[in-house]
Formats: sequence, C-alpha cells, structure tokens
Amino acid sequence: MSLMKKSLLYVLLVISALFMMFPIVYAVMISFMQGGEVLQGKLFPSSFSFENYQSAFQQVPLLHFLMNSLIVSVTVTAGQLIVSSLAAFAFVFIKFRGRNTLFFLFISTMMIPWEATMVPNYLIVQKLGWINQYSSLTIPFFALAFGTFLLRQQFKTIPYELFEASQVAGISRFRFFWKVVLPVSKTSMITLAIYSFLTTWNMYLWPLLVTNNEKVRTVQIGLKQMQSQEVSSEWGTVMAAAVIVVLPTLILLFAGQKHLQKGLTQGAIK
Repeated sequence: MSLMKKSLLYVLLVISALFMMFPIVYAVMISFMQGGEVLQGKLFPSSFSFENYQSAFQQVPLLHFLMNSLIVSVTVTAGQLIVSSLAAFAFVFIKFRGRNTLFFLFISTMMIPWEATMVPNYLIVQKLGWINQYSSLTIPFFALAFGTFLLRQQFKTIPYELFEASQVAGISRFRFFWKVVLPVSKTSMITLAIYSFLTTWNMYLWPLLVTNNEKVRTVQIGLKQMQSQEVSSEWGTVMAAAVIVVLPTLILLFAGQKHLQKGLTQGAIK
C-alpha cells in the first residue's frame, strides 16, 4: 500500500472517530453548562463547575439507583456465567440421546424476540410474588442461549480425548470442568461477562415493568424519572446524570475491548 493510500485511510479513520466520539464529548460539555448556555447552542461551557453533578444526585436518589444497577448487573453476570458454562460443558462433553436436537431447540430461542416473552414472564414473576424484588430483575436472565453457544464453540476446541483420559484417570466431570475447561476458556468467559454486564446495565423496559417504587429500581429508570420531572428544562443536570450512568460501561468496554474481540473470534477457529 502506497504512502498516499495509507494517509487517506488514516484521515478517513480519524474523521469517522470524530463523528462517533462527538455525541459523547458534547454530552460531557453540556453536563458542565448552565441552562441558558445549552439553549444558545454553545459547544463549550463558559466555566467548568460540578454544580450539575451535585444537582443530579439531589434531584433523584441516583446513588441508590446506581447500587441497584450494580447489584443486578453483577448477579445476572454471575448467573449467566455459571448456567451457560455448565450447559455448554454438557452439550460438548456429556453424550446423551437427543443432545444435538436439544441444543438446536435451545439456540433457536435466540430467534424469538424478547418482547414476545415479556408478558408470560411478567405473569410468572407476578404469580411468584417477585414484584419489586431483585429476583425478578435477575433470575429470568440466567439462561442465555447466546452465552451457551459462545462457550460451546470454545469448549469444542478442547480435544474430547483429553476428557476421556481424565475419566480413565478417575477425575470427576466437575473437576475436569473446573481445572481444565475453565482455565483454557478464560478469554471467552471474560467476553461473556462483559457482554452480560453491559446488556443488564442498559436494560430499561423490564425493570420498569416489574418495579413500581424506588426500592430496587435501576439507574436507567432513575434517569428517565429525572427527565420527566420539572428539572428536565435543566439539560445540564440531566446530561450530568447521563454521563454518570454511561461512565461505568465505557470504562468496562475500553478495559475489556481486547478480550471482547478475541473471545468473539477465537471460538470460530478450531
């Protein structure tokens, strides 16, 4: 590739990066602006002050919502890692009649929109008395078809003969799973953990359905609640809250970007 083509490529990449980063940077700038500055369409605040961030925590119990989101996201992530890894292990290393058919049926649930199952799930949660409970926000999401598929593809890269040799040596299935399979699949596990955490953290509609008070409501609902109040005219305060909500996901995404890319691709090559 000639120097001219490389230069043109980098220029296009820089322009694309600026277009993608502009909304985030502008949101941060708005979080430091006063109401009048936002309406005037300014790009930069006249002064950098944290008054909007202080106001965001005063208008709604934002810290409480953040803790609820953290608890729910960590619980769902742990549950999906446990259930998906055990299910993937069974589909790869345990032979039983109808294994492939069951796996196909399990994976086919990915084609069913979440909205189609929302009403039945809500009725089940209501019958169990889980409204306004952490259990309604976590347990329905433990079984993840995508997670099982991702880990199954990774587990299939481990020779089955190694599992047979462990059985001959008297090693239990769980010990082989814990000592051999999981350490080898660490990257895929980290990938699934990042995906699960980000998806759960950004979830809005389901927490809105199964909660009707601030006890276990997550931060996405708190952000919408702030926008619905009279403070909505103060876009600096609203945007400050949005920056606080987005910040953990950006940190996690940038920190785990390498693992995320590697985990999504390495299972495709055996």
